[in-house]
Amino acid sequence: MREIDREEVQRLLDEGAQLVETLGREEWEDEHLPAAISIPLRRLDEEHGQLDPSRPVIVYCWDSA
Repeated sequence: MREIDREEVQRLLDEGAQLVETLGREEWEDEHLPAAISIPLRRLDEEHGQLDPSRPVIVYCWDSA
């Protein structure tokens, strides 16, 4: 696991990576990144099985604090 910048995110997405946003349902409905998959952080361990294991995964968690 490593932190990446916006340019690296775009490059990885262009190459087929999966983008997971860990926002809660209400935040997801208000605003989320295009093409992102919603898996709330507290459910990530249980729901990661919906991801394609052959493709890289980018996990995005925004915190205003």
